[in-house]
Amino acid sequence: MKPYVISLLTGILAGVIYSLLQVRSPAPPVIALLGLLGMLIGEQIVPVCRRLAKREPVTMAWFRAECVPKISGAPPSDVRKSPPT
Repeated sequence: MKPYVISLLTGILAGVIYSLLQVRSPAPPVIALLGLLGMLIGEQIVPVCRRLAKREPVTMAWFRAECVPKISGAPPSDVRKSPPT
C-alpha cells in the first residue's frame, strides 16, 4: 500500500509543478518523456552519493554496471552474458 500512496503523492507534486510552470496536463509527449528521463537519472543520484559517502570510488565501470541499466532499461551486462536456462 505504501508504494501506491508515495506514487499518488509524487503525482500530486508533479501536478503542482506542472501548474506552476503553466504546462497543461497531460503534458505534451516530449515534456512528459523528458520528465520521466529526469526521474530515472535523479534516482541514480542516491546510489552515487551513498558510494561517495562511504569513500568508495565512482568509476565508469561501476556506473555502467549499476546505473546505466536502471536509466536505459537494458539488462545488466552480467545478465546478457549468462546462458539461457
